[in-house]
This record gives sequence, structure tokens and C-alpha cells, in this order.
Amino acid sequence: MTTHTRTLTGPDLDGVATWFKSSYSSGSGNNCVEVADLTHTAHRAVAIRDSKDPDGPIMLVAPERFAALVEGVRDGRLTA
Repeated sequence: MTTHTRTLTGPDLDGVATWFKSSYSSGSGNNCVEVADLTHTAHRAVAIRDSKDPDGPIMLVAPERFAALVEGVRDGRLTA
């Protein structure tokens, strides 16, 4: 995974990332999360951002860590 010395924001990934909104995001504008698969790029990561702030900060997560996060949420080990 690429190491950054500054915070990545939405515009940094324009043209690179295709964002997908979580199926659990409500239509009310609360708790919306978007992810982008950047494993095929130099970043080699999954990007996560707040869909209400698309130009805001982005967190890059190693693919295996993201998979563990999703698995933990699905099986109930991780909750809000």
C-alpha cells in the first residue's frame, strides 16, 4: 500500500476511484459510507469516505483488513 505524508481527499482520486455507497446507508442522509476498490492501483487498498463529504478525507485500508471488517459486521462481532 502506498504511504502518504498528507491526507488524501476526494479530488485526489478523481478519475481513479469508482465509489460505491454501502447498502446499509439510509436515504435520510445519515451514516453514509462509500468505498472504492483501489487494489488495482498504486495504492493497493480499499478507500473509504463519508458520502456526505465527497471532497473530505479518505481512509485507505489494506484489502485483507477491509475484508475482516466486513466479515465482523456481517457476523455481528462488530456493531455500532
